[in-house]
Amino acid sequence: MKVLQITGGKELSGTIRISGAKNSSVALIPAAILADVDDVTICNVPEITDTDVLSDILTYLGADVRRASESIVISPGSIQNREIPEELAKRLRASYYFMGALLGKYGHVEMYFPGGCSIGQRPINLHLKGFESLGATIEIIGDKYIVDAKELHGANIYLDFASVGATINIMLAAVKAKGTTVIDNAAKEPEIVNIATFLNNMGAKITGAGTSEVKIVGVSQLKGCFHEVIPDRIEAGTYTIIGALVGHYLKIDNIIPEHIEALTSKLLEMGVELEIGSDYLIVNRPSKYRPVNMTTLVFPGFPTDLQQPFTVLATRCDGKSTIEETIYENRFMHIPYLNKMGAKIEVSGSVATVYGPTPLTGTEVEATDLRAGAALVTAALIADGKTTITNINHILRGYENIVEKLTDVGAKIEEVEI
Repeated sequence: MKVLQITGGKELSGTIRISGAKNSSVALIPAAILADVDDVTICNVPEITDTDVLSDILTYLGADVRRASESIVISPGSIQNREIPEELAKRLRASYYFMGALLGKYGHVEMYFPGGCSIGQRPINLHLKGFESLGATIEIIGDKYIVDAKELHGANIYLDFASVGATINIMLAAVKAKGTTVIDNAAKEPEIVNIATFLNNMGAKITGAGTSEVKIVGVSQLKGCFHEVIPDRIEAGTYTIIGALVGHYLKIDNIIPEHIEALTSKLLEMGVELEIGSDYLIVNRPSKYRPVNMTTLVFPGFPTDLQQPFTVLATRCDGKSTIEETIYENRFMHIPYLNKMGAKIEVSGSVATVYGPTPLTGTEVEATDLRAGAALVTAALIADGKTTITNINHILRGYENIVEKLTDVGAKIEEVEI
């Protein structure tokens, strides 16, 4: 079994360069199959297990996939529209983007319900509602979904919740539909803008991405293109939080500062020292942290994916902080492990109350999901002694070269087999 072993208390200084966005890459790779001719080249793709699995699915479908450093080249011309088996679909939740892409290209898709982290109920009913509005019929046999359409047509689709996944999946299905599709109450996350730009580079006609109304005018053909993944705002936020705890002029490079303003505004409120540049920030830990109240919201609010690492930061605050989670109901699974390390955190419903400051002590903990794992890495870096983190496959799903990046700035962290 592979684990992470981290000895805390080390000051971090130097530069951490942020990789391409996981949440963008996992949609761009399936979207590439919409091209009718020519290769699709996507650069700045992080080398993480999630992108590896999506490449495996493409290869299974018959695509030629070539990986070179941070780029991936996809030749979709030889793809066969085959059923995506359960063992592939369940390896990550983002496999559901093949639903929209295959439906948009072939009018038919068969695959199993996707997997992913167990952070709460994440049904795909909004995706399916959108597909039905476009003219598809849906048959569910156990965990298998069969989505079929003789012809996809434009529609006005209102999302009951501003879901990132549903917004993207409907865009993928609608780009070749006849007529115009309008998604109301669409999600506004930067990853959606990145994917819409990619599709437009292929010849799609999408406007309004990044606003609550996205309009897609269907086209008959899409071509290959070259596209760059935006920097990962969640990775940037995670390392910024770590810098707020143990950083000494720690530079977080290759970022889009506007994408993490909800975080940086909270850090400034807490008293963290930040210098924010055009594509970087420099963070220093303060001598004292002021308590804050934070609520997770859809973009541009505070991202749920940073709630768990941020909770660790709250253990250093001088007083009571509250963390309210409004997106996923099971996103407090890291808290028992933080309390095991010495934190004083009480959970009532969707609110965690953090009493600080409390010293943390290294022990053995388990990464129950991706961002819980990031929180435990963050906690281990400030804990007294050694922390062993198990189930690290969750962490490796979303953070490229995390051991190397932290080691390079002074952390004592290693991946070992026990």
